[in-house]
Amino acid sequence: MITIKSKEELNYMRQAGKILSEVFKAVEVFVKPGITTADLDKIAYDYIIKHNAKPSFLNYGGFPKSICASVNDEVVHGIPSKKRILHDGDIVTVDVGACFKGYHADAARTYAVGNISDEAKRLMKVTEECFFKGVALAREGNHIGDISNAVQQHAESNGFSVVRDLVGHGVGAQLHEDPNVPNFGKPGKGPKLKAGMTLAVEPMINEGTYQVWQLDDGWTIVTQDGMLSAQYENTIIITKDECEIITL
Repeated sequence: MITIKSKEELNYMRQAGKILSEVFKAVEVFVKPGITTADLDKIAYDYIIKHNAKPSFLNYGGFPKSICASVNDEVVHGIPSKKRILHDGDIVTVDVGACFKGYHADAARTYAVGNISDEAKRLMKVTEECFFKGVALAREGNHIGDISNAVQQHAESNGFSVVRDLVGHGVGAQLHEDPNVPNFGKPGKGPKLKAGMTLAVEPMINEGTYQVWQLDDGWTIVTQDGMLSAQYENTIIITKDECEIITL
């Protein structure tokens, strides 16, 4: 069931989103060669707790950490570890959620670790552009498929592929709510957008094939061909006009 949020609920979500925007600022400073993904997890956890919120991911479905830290060919759901040291040339996606007074916001960024390849830079740039191409159509009266198609067209026109097995989603009192928000599809299809809907739009774009599989840890999703993957996600509020992005 798709929920329309009240003004009070939206304000709680805005506060959760503001916390996440500050988490990314705190984390980005420390993304450099030699740091571990566990270090990044602790930075995010400490900031969220300090600001009277809860990490949405911690113990969600059994996930053991506060962020997902996915390196290079890892698409999503990488588990932070003291053994996972970032090296020059890596890219790392930090996906994080915060829950404020019972309402969630969800966002992700992919960062360069030191000096990365030109193709990795292009992948990250196009992935971020995909998000903004999609949400440019996120307004009352349009459809989920309008967002999905815009993401897909921009990714594929740049020679990249769109992950099919994982999608964006509604967000609010639950971390994952209806509707699903695929990053591929046809315009005019899917649920119609209404003011007060809240969505996590999250392009997951691969350098090579869109096909993925899950590692034995039961969480980490990687590209089947071992090529790079990037993600860019924000939580948005649908309005009658341009959507409101609450995690920037």
